[in-house]
Amino acid sequence: MAKVLVVDDAAFMRAIIGGMLKELGHEVVGEAENGVVALQKYWMLKPDLVTMDITMPEMDGIEALRNIMKYDRNAKVLMCSAMGQQKLVIEAISLGAKDFIVKPIQKERVISTLHRLLG
Repeated sequence: MAKVLVVDDAAFMRAIIGGMLKELGHEVVGEAENGVVALQKYWMLKPDLVTMDITMPEMDGIEALRNIMKYDRNAKVLMCSAMGQQKLVIEAISLGAKDFIVKPIQKERVISTLHRLLG
């Protein structure tokens, strides 16, 4: 069972992702609605995995990922975004994201990705 921080500006997406994770036996230790809050909660909660939206107010997911990776090179960040653009995928992976899931999120994809990332 992994401790997961769910980051998305939409409360309904946090609920959907959190629900999937709980159903799979993981613990949602925190939620954040933007990158600024995500950084604070990452440092405080030290989760095993972060699900990170890209498009958010105040600080987007790419910038939050960049900051998390500066703090913890071993961080496991799974990007989740409706924006499945090649450029964003490449940038996120080059910054250290472990994978990228395009919304709408499919449960089977989440299951296979979590098994690969968490062992």
